[in-house]
Amino acid sequence: MNVKNTGYLCLATTLLAAIVFILNSYAIIPVPEQYLFFSRWLAIASLILFGLKKRTLTSWILISMVVGTEIGHDFPGVAMHLQVLSKVFLKMIKTIVAPLLFGTLVYGIAGHSDLKQVGRMGWKSLLYFEVVTTIALFIGLAAINISQAGKGIVQPQGFHEELPDVPAQTLNDIILHIFPENIAKSVAEGQVLQVVIFSIIFGIGLAMVKQDKRAPMLKFTESLSEVMFKFTNLVMYFAPIGVGAAIAYTVGHMGLGILMNLVQLLATLYLGLIVFILVVLLPIALIVGVPVRKFMKAIAEPISIAFATTSSEAALPGAMEALEKLGVPRKIVAFVMPTGYSFNLDGTTLYLSMAAVFVAQAAGVPLSFGQQLLIVFTLMLTSKGVAGVPRASLVILLGTAASFGLPSWPIFIILGIDELMDMARTTVNVIGNCLATVVIAKWEGEFKPEDEGLQPEEYRMLDEAIAE
Repeated sequence: MNVKNTGYLCLATTLLAAIVFILNSYAIIPVPEQYLFFSRWLAIASLILFGLKKRTLTSWILISMVVGTEIGHDFPGVAMHLQVLSKVFLKMIKTIVAPLLFGTLVYGIAGHSDLKQVGRMGWKSLLYFEVVTTIALFIGLAAINISQAGKGIVQPQGFHEELPDVPAQTLNDIILHIFPENIAKSVAEGQVLQVVIFSIIFGIGLAMVKQDKRAPMLKFTESLSEVMFKFTNLVMYFAPIGVGAAIAYTVGHMGLGILMNLVQLLATLYLGLIVFILVVLLPIALIVGVPVRKFMKAIAEPISIAFATTSSEAALPGAMEALEKLGVPRKIVAFVMPTGYSFNLDGTTLYLSMAAVFVAQAAGVPLSFGQQLLIVFTLMLTSKGVAGVPRASLVILLGTAASFGLPSWPIFIILGIDELMDMARTTVNVIGNCLATVVIAKWEGEFKPEDEGLQPEEYRMLDEAIAE
């Protein structure tokens, strides 16, 4: 059976499972549970067969998400013990990030023939990041003010908060958090922004020394980057297992019924993110001339990993490699992607602006438009560098709530569905950073898709070379 026929089989079994589910759910025809169970696993078996025929990592990651969801639903006890596999995958990914960032950033800066271009890429990147994240901020504000999802929520009686005690953050705390005091400590704590700052300064310092002193370190960082990309390839073979385990644990822990709870807040976030993609990111891609279909195909694997693991960090190595294959030079990928992970958190910014106003609505605290802007601009500063940490935005939200005198009990309500919200905002973070990297490459005139073929002049030169 070829891939095409296997695909038809998948479609047929999936439709059968969906029809049986609908008939039973709406009491049109009562279907015994064992038949429902059989139809679901028949569809999964056909998906696995399709994966065996397709033989691509992306297809296996997507299939593993479906299998993980079903295991979490049918065997929650087993699913609860699978979390260790997802943690193994995340731990392996975290070992990649710091050396990969250091190697690619230092080599990209110090090995650059024109340091002025590095500075030019820097201001262009920061300008793009701030404009796009500001638009995301206003979309989040508009979404929550239209839906009023926090209105009417009553504080639970006998409520005991189990959230961390996060102190209010001052401006001094925010500024000091940006700079590393000990690079080993920054690496150990996963402080992406601090690693980026250290690597940029190190790269500039290396570029200023004499060639004989610079060459050995340049070779080391280039070799380190290559090794870490190969390391990534090896770890990615474990991705389907890690991703499937993460989804299985989430469903087994919370149940599919969680989808029905706080549906208004979830819908507000998902619709806000969809609007952001269609109204902001897609027009940017079309205006700049990004090949949208090829772009989405290239980043399908990283965004599926981001969605399942709720960690942008887990998708970083694969995203960097995918963009290189798409035609973005490594020096631009190495500079823009890590910087974007600290300054271009589109999904997180939209979510935080929405969540902060949701907390005020739930607590019955009226906020003027000016007060809302002050809160969300504070969140933009405090959220820098948290993209790699799953659900770190809750800690940021707690600190901001404490700073503005808002209660923390509505955040506990958000905690119940934060996994589902984190999946969406992390996916948008990755899409936004990948697009930003291609945009800067186009802006610099250095985006060259591998399959664009030879230009007419190059064909002429090739013919002359063959003739000789």
